[in-house]
Amino acid sequence: MSAPVFFGLLPSSPSDLWSWAAWFCLLFVLVKGWSLYLKWSQLVKAFSPFEGPKRHWLYGNSHEFLQHGNDMKIMVRYAEQYQYAFPLWMGNFFAALAICHPDYAKAILSRQDPKDKFTFGFLTPWIGEGLLVLSGQKWFQHRRLLTPGFHYDVLKPYVSLMSDCVTVMLDKWERLTAKESPVELFHHVSLMTLDTIMKCAFSYHSNCQMDSESAYIKAVYDLSHLADHRFFFLPYHNDVIFHLSPHGFRFRRALKIVHGHTDKVIKERKLSLKQDTELEKIQKKRHLDFLDILLCAKDENGHGLPDEDLRAEVDTFMFEGHDTTASGISWILYCMAKYPEHQEKCREEIREVLGDRTTVEWEDLGKLQYTTMCIKESMRLFPPVPEIVRQLKEPITFFDGRSLPKGTIVVISIYTINRCPSIWEDPEVFDPLRFSPENSGSRHSHAFLPFSAGTRNCIGQNFAMNEMKVATALTLQKFELLPDPKSEPLQRAQLVLRSMNGIHIYLKKINCDKTKNI
Repeated sequence: MSAPVFFGLLPSSPSDLWSWAAWFCLLFVLVKGWSLYLKWSQLVKAFSPFEGPKRHWLYGNSHEFLQHGNDMKIMVRYAEQYQYAFPLWMGNFFAALAICHPDYAKAILSRQDPKDKFTFGFLTPWIGEGLLVLSGQKWFQHRRLLTPGFHYDVLKPYVSLMSDCVTVMLDKWERLTAKESPVELFHHVSLMTLDTIMKCAFSYHSNCQMDSESAYIKAVYDLSHLADHRFFFLPYHNDVIFHLSPHGFRFRRALKIVHGHTDKVIKERKLSLKQDTELEKIQKKRHLDFLDILLCAKDENGHGLPDEDLRAEVDTFMFEGHDTTASGISWILYCMAKYPEHQEKCREEIREVLGDRTTVEWEDLGKLQYTTMCIKESMRLFPPVPEIVRQLKEPITFFDGRSLPKGTIVVISIYTINRCPSIWEDPEVFDPLRFSPENSGSRHSHAFLPFSAGTRNCIGQNFAMNEMKVATALTLQKFELLPDPKSEPLQRAQLVLRSMNGIHIYLKKINCDKTKNI
């Protein structure tokens, strides 16, 4: 095209410029509208084999969750209507298949589908591409390098550290009992699990339970809260809008503090390990922690993890290792308060195992059998991770012949599977004997998934179970737990299962002299 012809196509006056701009905007709207229509029609086609709840023309099903305020009851009601799975629409251009039966869950978890990038994308700026969000060969490599960090020889010394951290929390609670008012569990338990993970995994003594106003602790809490808020506030799904918002500014400020702290911890440990690069030499001097194993890990070519991957795994472990366990412990103590007959049975077992000791030892954990059954039953009713999200990398056909195409987002609703009436008799009843050896063996392999299943199950599940046992045992040894009838928790599935109004119980200190005479 010659220069004169080309310049003849350009606007020659302001009115022509506005006309061009209007045509451009119209063209953009038409193209965008067409792409949204194609996306909507693809979703409708993908979910056509599955019946689901009626959706609003604009909001999809999201308005029902916003109106009623108890997400989990709505999910259970849907699961009762649609036996295996049902589509959930968040607006008209985002939808996922919610799975509420173990047969469907098994089909998904037996595959190697990656985590949903949309859901975990909000966390990636914080935790990077660590084990939680990785997929494919890189995930396999990281999983293999990190697995030695969870061997029982490594976990064994952590039990005394867990006991120490729980004792700090219980001493705080003893001072609070003088006020004779209910205690909100999650805040205190979350600080305790954060303290525990830093001591066990990184040998870092933060004193966070006594100094929760430290910049790092506040930054961790900010990141958790803001990631949750961003997920539920639709305008913040746009990166530009979130970046320019006050919440986006707070997120970046907290991110800088957390990453700076992680980099400092890694740098200091690298300097201390310069002389000893073999785990056997380190273990002779002190017990190993997660960071030692991470820094000494080598692949088949003798290469360790680059600094970016190291930070991602440290931040991932910090996030996963304190928030999920805090949720689990808080709901366990709530169940103990709500079901006093089971609380007393646990306490009798704990007295028998611990005697006069106020710390838990490694050998005690396997003896707390009834307490462990109560912990599992609590996790059935209140799973710390209420759902698992996957994005199909290949099409799938389920056992009943219904199919989903590649790219579909699938949500395995652990919460509703745990209440599936065809699997669990009287699912709303708290019955620890469901997890007795004779009852556990006959159950569906994917009926109880507190730590997921398959190759992508939770690498830290033994660490988490040990911490829950220690916290439950020491708490029941010291306190009688009583419910707060004025403040029943309103459950909400966020990154972990939380309560919108907190988890409140009364604590009554047990008379030590009285217990010795029993």
